[in-house]
Amino acid sequence: MPLFVRGCRPGRVSGITVQTYDQGIAMVHHDRFEGQINRTQAESTPWWPTPPHPDESAPNVVLILLDDTGFSHFGCFGSDLATPTIDRLAAGGLRYTNFHVTPLCSPTRAALLTGRNHHSVGMRSLSNFDSGYPHMRGHVTNHAATVAEVLRDEGYATFALGKWHLCSMENASAAGPYDQWPCQRGFDRYYGFLEGETDQFYPELVYDNHSVSPPATPEEGYHLSEDLVDHAIGFIHDSTSIRPDRPFFTYLAFGAQHAPHQAPASYLAKYRGRFDQGWDVARDSWFARQLEMGLLPADTELAPRNPGVEAWDSLPDNHRRLAARLQEAFAAFLEHTDAQIGRLVDALENLGQLDNTLILLLSDNGASQEGGPFGVMHEMKYFNFLIESPDEAVERLDDIGGPHSHSNYPWGWAQAGNTPFKWYKQNTHEGGVHVPLIVHWPERIPEGDGLRDQFHHVNDIVPTIYETLGVEPPSTYRGYEQIPVSGTSMHYTFATPDAPSRKAVQYFEMMGHRAIYADGWKAVTRHQSGVPFDQDDWELYHLAEDRSECRNLAATMPEKVQELVARWWEEAEQYGVLPLDDRTIELFATRYRDRSPHPTSRRYSYVPPMSPLPGQVAPALGGRGWDMEATIERPEGTGGVLYASGTENSGVSLFVQGDRLVLDYNCFGDHRVVESESAVPVGPSVVGLQFRRTGKSAEATLVIDGTPSGHLSVPFAMTMISSVGPSIGYDHGSPVSERYRGPFPFEGRLRRLDVAVLGPGSGHESAEAGERAAMSRQ
Repeated sequence: MPLFVRGCRPGRVSGITVQTYDQGIAMVHHDRFEGQINRTQAESTPWWPTPPHPDESAPNVVLILLDDTGFSHFGCFGSDLATPTIDRLAAGGLRYTNFHVTPLCSPTRAALLTGRNHHSVGMRSLSNFDSGYPHMRGHVTNHAATVAEVLRDEGYATFALGKWHLCSMENASAAGPYDQWPCQRGFDRYYGFLEGETDQFYPELVYDNHSVSPPATPEEGYHLSEDLVDHAIGFIHDSTSIRPDRPFFTYLAFGAQHAPHQAPASYLAKYRGRFDQGWDVARDSWFARQLEMGLLPADTELAPRNPGVEAWDSLPDNHRRLAARLQEAFAAFLEHTDAQIGRLVDALENLGQLDNTLILLLSDNGASQEGGPFGVMHEMKYFNFLIESPDEAVERLDDIGGPHSHSNYPWGWAQAGNTPFKWYKQNTHEGGVHVPLIVHWPERIPEGDGLRDQFHHVNDIVPTIYETLGVEPPSTYRGYEQIPVSGTSMHYTFATPDAPSRKAVQYFEMMGHRAIYADGWKAVTRHQSGVPFDQDDWELYHLAEDRSECRNLAATMPEKVQELVARWWEEAEQYGVLPLDDRTIELFATRYRDRSPHPTSRRYSYVPPMSPLPGQVAPALGGRGWDMEATIERPEGTGGVLYASGTENSGVSLFVQGDRLVLDYNCFGDHRVVESESAVPVGPSVVGLQFRRTGKSAEATLVIDGTPSGHLSVPFAMTMISSVGPSIGYDHGSPVSERYRGPFPFEGRLRRLDVAVLGPGSGHESAEAGERAAMSRQ
């Protein structure tokens, strides 16, 4: 209701419009009003505010982000992998050959969407972590508005699709809070997944602000990349059909090429035998193509193989068979992703929107090292410090790339994807941070197949968008004082191919790995976890002459090293990099505290029906002992899942089947199963499980109404069970157990499921000593 006051003069008071009547009575409006109000409508003048709207010629903006894709992976950046759509965009636009990102996914996304350095906005590392310091809060600070927030206020429609990984994973459940989800950070619509990775055939999906199931099954032809593009096209069609005057900003972040590498069978079949020649031949060939294309300075050298990467010809036959098939899955995954980008580009063209759409396509970091030296059928083995023998893995070669695998390729193929560089994702050497960037905008950048070699960084994308659109980022956004945008616009490069780079300095830091670029020089150190930071060995490269970091000049130019290291510390202080923190896997540990998903009692009680739980919201069952009790009422002959966590590749499922209580402990496909000795009663009962760690193994006991009723010895108790969290009363996603199909919901009544996680001193927690060093060595 409006407020009426006497004795006020016309004008605005604290953002409130005050309108005075002829009779001396004033009316206060909380919204801006420029009409005239009197006692009756006939005596008054209406006024309608004009909503914000960009210039009529303002372009659409489409930002396409691939995951874990190296500098050479696209065909137009040197490889012989099929990426015809991406190559088409490059042929009609610009390729940036000296473009950099952070070494990891969440930090790159934070910098990409804000135009600031990732430490400054609270994303030092993965959004799974909150270290208690401002630079690692697990979400982007509200003092750094996203490009979507800014463009929406300018009148753009804003859509996000795919991987988010920018909110605390503890806040990614149906309980929220939702304040750091995409729709609360500037996007009108969202369809994708909030976690860092997901299964391409059985994804954990969120539509706007709620969990949804995939619209089809793998047997019906479902694949996530296709689903994402279907929704991207749908969002754009909805907007342009109803408001053709309104431009749109679309952020499409594929799960590809992050593990698991999964593609439709027809794509996998195309690559059979294509990589039998091995990674050494591929690197040589791709490097030669890069030189021929002019993507590198002519005197660039091919970096030597990374430690742990063996000569292909020296590998045993089974090692080569496994590695080649894993690379086939990666290549098929990439070509399939390219085809989906093609569908989006075709949709824009059919709408008549392609020519005035600024498309920017890039990767979030270099190729991944998480597959280890041999590659893995299941990536979670890497995080359990299990080396899978190729002699064992080749027994399942035909599963690779399909719904029954969670594979990642070995170091040798990852380095090939980073050609000509050394090291990988996570590292601050060029292999971790030097990625392809393509810019396509036919209406304003008519030059086709152009090359740009200016040094730039991912925090420069948003300033480029702002300058291109004529947008000034706000100094205050919704009451929050804004951190200044620190990136440098690349707009000047659109029309001036040979202009000197305006980006003089950029620091890098990830888990203690550090680097700094300054005017063509780079100092870099690969940190070993646990080693004092002041003992790190700094290398020195003149990137202007040594793009691939092959000639370390540190020994001959110690003064230059000292100068750059000192500059690194200056940048670190300015952009909130400190304190240095080399912790990795330890930060996945559950932080127990009241008024959170993880109470200090370590006791959880769930009352279904419920949406699936993200892994970091659920009780942390890996690496420790726990008790589980399900309070149920069961009609005769009924069964179903009481609790299931994980996927068909690894997980734990407790269910009733054939009147028996059943535990399936699925350790990377090795199913350890026990049935209760006695039947589950008809009517009310309390059934459950006691799980006790005994070193690296465990003992599990089924319990029915307080009486033990079945025992199972588990040879290896997983520390990290899966990236997929649990569901209560059904099994969402791919089924954990081979003994049922689909979700197998409990047919009786599951009144409550209680979980108690055993605490320190119980004698049933795994010894994690040495994990930091082990992770660092990877």
